[in-house]
Amino acid sequence: MRFISLNAWGGQVWSALKPWMPAMAPDILCLQEVTRAPVPSPDWLRYVDPYRALDQRADLFGDISALLPDHQSAFAPATRGSLQDKAGQNVASEHGQAVWVAPHLAVTEQWQGFIHGRFRPDGWGAEPVSRTMQILRICDPKTGGQVVCAHFHGLRDPSGKGDTPARAAQAKAVCAALRAFLAPGEPLILAGDFNLLPDSASFAEFAALGLTDLVTTRGFTDTRTSLYPKPQRFADYLLVTPEVRVAEFDLPALPEMSDHRPMILDFDV
Repeated sequence: MRFISLNAWGGQVWSALKPWMPAMAPDILCLQEVTRAPVPSPDWLRYVDPYRALDQRADLFGDISALLPDHQSAFAPATRGSLQDKAGQNVASEHGQAVWVAPHLAVTEQWQGFIHGRFRPDGWGAEPVSRTMQILRICDPKTGGQVVCAHFHGLRDPSGKGDTPARAAQAKAVCAALRAFLAPGEPLILAGDFNLLPDSASFAEFAALGLTDLVTTRGFTDTRTSLYPKPQRFADYLLVTPEVRVAEFDLPALPEMSDHRPMILDFDV
């Protein structure tokens, strides 16, 4: 199976993301920073806060679903607020993460919930913004093989990616959700834009579940693209338990579809 995780940056580099996604033929696709349009919207909207001004696809969830029309999909909203159209008018928008699973696979159980905060229905608000997590149990009916896949978008802190009490609580919430979902010995993949440094104490929490990070243990030193100008190059991680048989793992620098690189895992269970 092919598993892909990417912080999609709200589809800001849609011209590159659009042809790449169907060509990669993901069996399981996990995207962070996904927009969804709860009301009729133009194709593009703009997000502005004290730190950033970003063009966003108004409905990246719908855009990706149209590229993978037969995939099963689920969107996990963290917030609903307003973005601006070209005329400066406010348009309702939801922000969160999403997953798509190929039609030949069976999603036999799934959970989504919050690992920080609760759904914000009335605007983005101050950092740290609420964060969700998705967990799916996926079966290949042809082989009977099963895998649990999970992803989350870690807390953002304008001061950096160092450990904080909120991030420590987030790691405990992630692991608690996984322990409640997992059966003993099940293969597990955990991925996403964690917004953590490689020496974060959070990884000790993940290791207690038997998870090993493939980014740092396989010599990768950059999970960002040239569209990200800051010197700190780690943000994204993909961890697996020993039951996941890794065939190939890569973080290609090109094409640039975001300020993050995609993480691509080909595996068997």
